[in-house]
Parts: sequence; C-alpha cells; structure tokens
Amino acid sequence: MFDPDQVALRPPTLWRYREAIPVKPLVTMGEGFTPLLELRNVFIKNDTMFPTGSFKDRGAAVLISYCKQQGITSVVEDSSGNAGCAIAAYCAAGDIGCEIFVPASTSPDKLKQIERYGAKLTLVPGSRADTAAAAELAGESTFYASHVHQDHFLHGTKTWAFEVVEQLGWSCPDVVVLPVGNGSLLLGVHMGFSEMLDAGLIDRMPRLIGVKAENPSKTIAHGIGIVNPPRAEEIATAVDEMMTVSDDQIIQAMHALARCGHDVEPTGAVGYAGVLTLDVHARVVTSLTGRSLKSLVRL
Repeated sequence: MFDPDQVALRPPTLWRYREAIPVKPLVTMGEGFTPLLELRNVFIKNDTMFPTGSFKDRGAAVLISYCKQQGITSVVEDSSGNAGCAIAAYCAAGDIGCEIFVPASTSPDKLKQIERYGAKLTLVPGSRADTAAAAELAGESTFYASHVHQDHFLHGTKTWAFEVVEQLGWSCPDVVVLPVGNGSLLLGVHMGFSEMLDAGLIDRMPRLIGVKAENPSKTIAHGIGIVNPPRAEEIATAVDEMMTVSDDQIIQAMHALARCGHDVEPTGAVGYAGVLTLDVHARVVTSLTGRSLKSLVRL
C-alpha cells in the first residue's frame, strides 16, 4: 500500500497511489485528483473535470495502460456513452485500435465524442443488454475492454476513495452516496476503502449508499439505465443501503446543482438526488460523475 507521506510529494493525479494500482501509467492524460468541494453541508467530488468529462476516465486510464503493457493492439467495449468515450480516448492516446458498441438510442453528443477519438462506432438496436451481448460476441476474437467485467477498470475507479480520504485529511467520511448502474464506481470505491482499512490508513468503512433509477428501463439518467447488472450480487454485498430516485428528483437535483454553478448530465446528478432525500447529520460525500455536455437535456 502507499505511504501518505510519499503520496504528498507526488503530482496531483490518480497515479500518486501507484503502489495500489497493478499497472504502470503507460497511457495517461494527467487524470485524477479532482476537487472535493463542500456544498450545503455535503461534500461533492467533481469528476466532471476529467479529460473526457466523466469518472470513467479513472478506469480507462488503468485498463488501457494494462492493455498497453500486455501488447494488446485492438479492443472492443460496450457502453451507454461515457465508458465508450473514455475507452476510445485512452485508446487514441495509447495508439490502440478501438470499436465501441452503443445502444442506437445513445445521446448524439456522446456518439460524436466517441467518433472524434477515431474509434469505430457500432450502433446496436434494442436494449442496453443487447448492446452488451453484441460486444461480448465481438470480444471472442478481440480483447473485451469491458468497464463492467475487467477488474483493472475497478482498480482505476477505486482511486476515488483514496482521493476523498486524502482530501479529508486522511480521515474517512461517514456516508458515501453514489449512483449505481453496472456498479463500476461503487464497486471500485468499496474496493478502495477496503484496501485502506486493511492497510490501517482508515479505522472504519463509511456507510455506502447506492442510488438507482426508479425505472431503469426508461430513466432520463441513461448511464444507470441497467435493469439487470451482471455484478448485481457483488453490488448487493458492497452496499449498506440501496435507494431509488425518480426522474423528477434527478431533474430537481440538476437544477439545484446548476444554481450552485455545477452543470451536470442527468446521471451526474443521481448521487446528489439521493443526498437530497437524506436527513444529513454526518459527513456525507457524493460524486458528480459526468458533465452536462455529455447529454444536453432541455429541462
């Protein structure tokens, strides 16, 4: 595990925790160590400030560095948008071929972003599950750089927990509230806090609350529109509590954040929507997971 005294001397990127990350930073764009800001008695981690505009860059940086380390020259991935943007961007930075499978209903803004990185874009009719099935089939002949199934992706998202603890003066928050679709953020964060607990860097785990869409098949928050997450059992084990929010609550959270200067996409406001339903009497941290330009929604 990393030494906090050594970490303090390193550049402000997620790679400052390199002893806890299983690969070297072979493909990096200076990602990580995003601001932790206090907003109305709640701390928000602003992961909209990553190179592609979402927290998925955490996982992509580590996973694509692993691909580079292994000599992998081409990958496939499926996504509702943000993971596809992240994998496409880091493949471009690492000179690795990339094909992204997305639902045909994906936000045009995200599709344009993926294409600008030079990735091959394959639109799949039907559900999010149909898109995953198409990518898995392609993954039989090309490396499947899945943000859902590849644990190296979680080794990237776990750095969210490391950063929060460091930014709170090497102390653990009481409650962490995170959006849950496929669980790539929540599972990584649980991994990060668990590793710090085992290493003696914190003396307890925070209460981990997951926030799902009330109607995942039709939600405005497309990033968590997952009806049957493949890692549902792991998610259930990791969380202390699971709650749901409606689209109206998500929109209210978007408005509230915007009035404080934070313009996020619907999925990016899900954690804060969950926080707004809580009676907060503790140190609570949530995350802004994606910027508004990812999905321009007229409210």
